[in-house]
Amino acid sequence: MVNVYSKALNKTITVKRQIGKIKGANSGPTFVIFAGIHGNETSGVFAVNQVLNTINSKNIGGVIYAIAGNLKALSAHQRFIDQDLNRLWTTDNIATIKNKAHLNSDEKELIALLDILNNIITTNKPPFYFIDLHTTSSKTLPFITINDALINRKFSKHFPVPIVLGIEEYLTGPLLSYINKLGYVSLGFESGQHDDVNAITNSVAFLNLALVNAGVIKKDSKKYNVNYNILKEQSKNTQNFLEIIHLHKIKKDENFKMLSGFKSFQKIKKGVPLAVSNGVNLLSKYTGLIFMPLYQKQGADGFFIIRIIKPFFLRLSAFLRRIKIDGLLVVLPGITWLNKTEGILRVNLKVAKFFAKPIFHLLGYRSRYSNEIYLVLNNRERVAKTSMYKNEKWYRRF
Repeated sequence: MVNVYSKALNKTITVKRQIGKIKGANSGPTFVIFAGIHGNETSGVFAVNQVLNTINSKNIGGVIYAIAGNLKALSAHQRFIDQDLNRLWTTDNIATIKNKAHLNSDEKELIALLDILNNIITTNKPPFYFIDLHTTSSKTLPFITINDALINRKFSKHFPVPIVLGIEEYLTGPLLSYINKLGYVSLGFESGQHDDVNAITNSVAFLNLALVNAGVIKKDSKKYNVNYNILKEQSKNTQNFLEIIHLHKIKKDENFKMLSGFKSFQKIKKGVPLAVSNGVNLLSKYTGLIFMPLYQKQGADGFFIIRIIKPFFLRLSAFLRRIKIDGLLVVLPGITWLNKTEGILRVNLKVAKFFAKPIFHLLGYRSRYSNEIYLVLNNRERVAKTSMYKNEKWYRRF
């Protein structure tokens, strides 16, 4: 049990690892919310606590879990203690941690969360939904981040906010990437700037919509529209799909400082100074939109650049994935399966050098590892438990 402080509300609440659990009177989905995976992002903890206090178990179907992420970091009100907990969730890393004699603070948090996650999956009924609540150090519109699987796209389209694809290609070890690899619907919701009261309001609105969309709570049109309009207004009526095209990863000994005044989704042009690295201006390599510029001490992701995906390419990629045309890729020279079941391809860049990443992106493949010779890619569609969701109203609608 720890005390969690909100600067926005000037208020402290006390939470356990399991912030709350509500089992409905009727059968239904399993809905899991994570908040505070980063300890300085407390808005999600306050939001989920508020939402749970408004729900009557008689009015829901299924079960709701709300889990606090990094308890020690939440108590210290800092992103992490020893390592970024939201960069540890890879299969290899988890295996290493399990075999270590001594764990650091954040590794202990991972083991605790992993046990809870496994227990939820094995003791509850599908369909499963996983939500991870976050905030950013810069000003931003509220937005959703997803691993690029069609089930995530379809569920995300029910919210009036921007949707950012492909973050798994640039970040190693986020919790939601691990869960998505298990095949479940999993969304990250970034509600606003860390200490902005709107970040709490936006998370409350998002959770209320998500619980209705998932079928946990019956829709009350008036309440639904109020929450929908909150997000629509906060996102300035922006509901595009976007993809990440660049990340400035801060090196271990790099002296990095973001130039002041940037906010997520702000338009930038190629050649514009964005930050200072070791005393030298970093210029944008692309024309696009700045995304999650870093205005805090902890963290290694300096800034991203994103761009809008044209609807034609979204429709084309959905069609190509449904007919599983990616199965033909291995007949081409230089492309082989590393693991067909898990959808892992290896591309020999010396042989298949004409295949650009955008082609693989259309088919649902995102880069997992690359060097001068090989590119290894993962496909979320081949592991997605699509059949689990096909009969849900939100799936049939889009």
